[in-house]
Amino acid sequence: MQSKNNTKQRNSVIQGLRSFRDTLPKNVKKIINKKGHIYSETLNNWKYIVGEKLFKICYPKSFKNSNRFGVSTLLVMVKRGHEVDMEYSKKDIMDKMNSFFGYSVVEKLKFISFDDDQNIFTSDDNTEKNVTIKKYQTKINDIKNDKIKKSLIELTKVFKQK
Repeated sequence: MQSKNNTKQRNSVIQGLRSFRDTLPKNVKKIINKKGHIYSETLNNWKYIVGEKLFKICYPKSFKNSNRFGVSTLLVMVKRGHEVDMEYSKKDIMDKMNSFFGYSVVEKLKFISFDDDQNIFTSDDNTEKNVTIKKYQTKINDIKNDKIKKSLIELTKVFKQK
């Protein structure tokens, strides 16, 4: 293997196979090390951090790292009606996260509530006799041959079912 001097990013580059981490620019590495690592580890271990009961009603949305203007904040989405449970366990979650990472990662938790209504729309087959779009329906109605007209309507019904 040969080594070359590369003045753009690194002092020396080893040709051949290298790890993905070594191919990234320095700026991207800094961003991943600062923010991406904490958020991805939080997502992967969220069930362990909050517990089984709270895992079903909340999930982390984003992580804002600390800077000179603010503290590091974790935004958590909570199902409507369970905000009080999360508020009571806020201190436990922060303690568990900080002990999981080994240093003070999160200083503040923010909760955002959301509705978890699963609206499943059912359509009655009796109310929809023609399932084609009106634009195509007028074109099908302009066809003079009844056999072709019926077969095109049946074809659109088959496509609508799939």
